[in-house]
Formats: sequence, C-alpha cells, structure tokens
Amino acid sequence: MEAKAVAKYVRMSPIKLQPVCDLVRGKDLNEALAILKFTPGKGSALVEKVVNSAKANAENNFDMDPDNLYVAEIYANQGPTMKRWRAGSQGRASIILKRSSHIGVTLKEKE
Repeated sequence: MEAKAVAKYVRMSPIKLQPVCDLVRGKDLNEALAILKFTPGKGSALVEKVVNSAKANAENNFDMDPDNLYVAEIYANQGPTMKRWRAGSQGRASIILKRSSHIGVTLKEKE
C-alpha cells in the first residue's frame, strides 16, 4: 500500500524545489522530516508540508504505522507559467516569467 499527497500550483520554480526533493528521496520518514526541518533551502518548508500531508493520509486513511514509512517517490514538476511584462529600455517590453510547480510525495511501508 502507498499514501500520496500532492500540492499543485505552488508559486515557486521547480528548479529551486528539485534539489530539496533529491535530499529526501528514498529516506526513512522521520529522517526525511528532520532533514527538511533543518535545510535552509528555499523550498524546504513547502516540501515538508506535503510530506506531512502524506504522513497524515497514511495514518488516517490507510492505518499505516508512521515508524515503518519511507519516501518512495517525490517530485517537483513544472506547473503553469504566468507571463508578465515590464517596461524595458527605449520603449521595449521585457518579459517576466512567474513559474509554478506541482509537488508530489508517495510514502510506502517497509517490508
């Protein structure tokens, strides 16, 4: 069995979130939460929130023991990009891309 949680349309670039996801992929749940709590990376709080949500789903919906869980799958994919314009030099316009992400976590029990 597995428990999942997804946070969609998070207003942070996936390039900033992917290194944080790489830190906890395959780790034990308690170890992953400790790593995320003390990581100064920009997206660590957002990823920690999704991991905690997956943990709550595992406990409440599937009656899994949180001590036997590990992070089986974690990803930060590209979401929709908002396009904004800013005045540039000599009457030009320069584009600003406000990127978003979808963060997903899957927890499984150890055999």
